Amino acid sequence: MNFKRWMFTILLGLWLAACSADPQLPDSGQVDENPLPTSTYTPESSATLPDPSETPTPTATQAPSPTPTLSYPLEGYGPVNFPDNVNPLTGLEVPDPEVLQRRPLAVKVNIVPRDNYRPPWGLSFADIIYEYYQNNGMTRFHTIFLSQDAPLVGPIRSARMPDGPLVRMYKSIFAYSGADGNIDITLRNSNFGDRLARDRGPTTECPATIAVPLCRYDPTGNNFLLAGTREVHENMVNRGVDDVAQDLDGMFFQMQTPDSGLTAETVIMRFSRGSYNLWEYDPETGRYLRFQDSVSLTDGQEEEFEPLLDRLTDEQLAFDNLVVLYIPHEYLRREPSEIITIDLIGEGKAYAFRDGLIYELVWKHPIMDSIMILEFENGDPYPFKPGTTWFHVFGMYSDLTQLEEATWKFRFGFP
Repeated sequence: MNFKRWMFTILLGLWLAACSADPQLPDSGQVDENPLPTSTYTPESSATLPDPSETPTPTATQAPSPTPTLSYPLEGYGPVNFPDNVNPLTGLEVPDPEVLQRRPLAVKVNIVPRDNYRPPWGLSFADIIYEYYQNNGMTRFHTIFLSQDAPLVGPIRSARMPDGPLVRMYKSIFAYSGADGNIDITLRNSNFGDRLARDRGPTTECPATIAVPLCRYDPTGNNFLLAGTREVHENMVNRGVDDVAQDLDGMFFQMQTPDSGLTAETVIMRFSRGSYNLWEYDPETGRYLRFQDSVSLTDGQEEEFEPLLDRLTDEQLAFDNLVVLYIPHEYLRREPSEIITIDLIGEGKAYAFRDGLIYELVWKHPIMDSIMILEFENGDPYPFKPGTTWFHVFGMYSDLTQLEEATWKFRFGFP
């Protein structure tokens, strides 16, 4: 292993120790008569890691279990009037309510190319993650942190058009590495232009500091840009930014599982031949485990997956809720590289997954500066499982197929 990376890992360990429109959900007994090829994956396997005898194990503090206590109120929490010690983005009590007296922090994270951008740092500490198509068949993550701090998050890359509306939705601070000129000007001239934490030129080697909250890992090699979440917050305060609690009402949480769901133990999200992922429900933890594409596909080749880990913890990413949103996509530009807008205002079809079940829903977001809500078709609020949520943004021409009784596959599509 690279000696500098080995030494950095030791120092980090010591520091941390301190295309059919509007697809319908099939009936529970209906299986597609011509299913797509069954995906190949091995949930029991683990991604290749350095030999533990040669590399010290990172000692990042594990994210606390998101499982609520048995005293979780029957009526749940939300969508308004959250107690001072309950995170409105997870429906969970937090040990230190002071962390909720600040804005959410969004960090733009990239995992492409797969050979050196994986595993990412810090995603298991996020409350909410949005994954959307960015360009050239690839996706990126808009990761949102509130209740937990991560000493390092990344690799951080450039912003895209949907990041602005998401920042407005959650009233967050936004960390990114730069952007296309038109996108960057739009962000800087917005009403949150003072809340941008971006790469402003040469930065110091990690770990992050309050003075330099975006730092460089392996600066003479891969040169990844990373952020310390607590350091970004403190840096913003020092800059005079209004980093105080915001109105984040909108989500509704209950422990009880709604009755109307169909079995969904495996969910495949296919964005392109080079970007696809799989979620496998783990009944022991009640969470969905994330598996990521391991190869770019050729004609007729089946998907191949490997666990997506968090480099801070060496554990596989796991989330309590999955949501697929069908939202209109449009090209702002096709050449030399795609720039795509996603219309996050209005309402549309959505699918949600919790406790090994799938639900057909409606998303609603009539006002930009508010949290998106999910409802059943009769208008009743959908209850998120208390815990973390991963949103997948799909185009209106995406399709959904039931491969087997408990296996579902989404294919991304837009004109």
